[in-house]
Amino acid sequence: MGATFDWRAEIEGAAHRMDERAGRFLLETPLWKVPAEALGLNLAEGVKVWLKLEHLQTSGSFKARGMMNRLLAHDIPASGVVVASGGNAGIATATAARALGVRCEVFLPGVSPEAKRAKLRALGAEVVVVGEAYADALAACLARQLETGALLTHAYDQPEVVAGAGTLGREIEAQGGLPDSVLVSVGGGGLIGGLAAWFEQRSRVVALEPERAPTLFRAREAGAPVDVEVGGVAADSLGAKRIGALAWDITQQHVRDALLLPDVAIRAAQLWLWKELKLAVEPAAALPLAALQTGAYVPRVGEKVCLIVCGANVDPSTLS
Repeated sequence: MGATFDWRAEIEGAAHRMDERAGRFLLETPLWKVPAEALGLNLAEGVKVWLKLEHLQTSGSFKARGMMNRLLAHDIPASGVVVASGGNAGIATATAARALGVRCEVFLPGVSPEAKRAKLRALGAEVVVVGEAYADALAACLARQLETGALLTHAYDQPEVVAGAGTLGREIEAQGGLPDSVLVSVGGGGLIGGLAAWFEQRSRVVALEPERAPTLFRAREAGAPVDVEVGGVAADSLGAKRIGALAWDITQQHVRDALLLPDVAIRAAQLWLWKELKLAVEPAAALPLAALQTGAYVPRVGEKVCLIVCGANVDPSTLS
């Protein structure tokens, strides 16, 4: 999008569209304000930690916002909607499609867990598993869209999807005021794009990526989006091999920090959230806590730091 594109107006428009037409399908998720000590963190004096529990959203992740906004913004053809996904975007699209009574076809990579495939089938979606990585599923999805004329819902790189994700930032500010910093996981970049577009530089939005899926980090090294090899514990939801064009443009303007975290720290934070707070979340949702636990991000004295707990589509048997 060009420099004159008004992202905050798009986010406001998305919020009003969804309030009017999808209010009973989308949730206002809780914002927990938790003492740092309760999270086992020894942080600077006066640091306040907020947990935005977006894993409790319809479909189990923040993706419901962007996918619903995309569908509501368009007339949907008889062939329905089609999406490629590591799982969460597909589940969100299928949930929105079922709510609106339209057909949905989802292309998944082999890395996607069976729990997410089963959820999609239960939602009535037609599931096609192709290749091993998200890029394989995306290529097959694009070919299918040309064949059927279905409405394409991209997992992260469409204006309606980014604006829908941005309503999460709008909601945080309405619930608790303006945080000083927002820690958010990055895959293809739809979520950080939406959050950074809403907060701009009024809050410090911090990008967090697994060491084995560093799309934004490598793009910054190269000076432009590049393909990366992806793997690791969060590959099913942070498995895009290239940062989205929209997220790249927005983060270049509004995001200073792009930090990498090892799988062992992500997994430890995921298990901590389950064992200590009984929050059953997927690895992608644990990166913000991992950044604080490892010291990758160190809040300043008195800082209000918001951790985005982004998704809950996890096999419970893995939380042990």
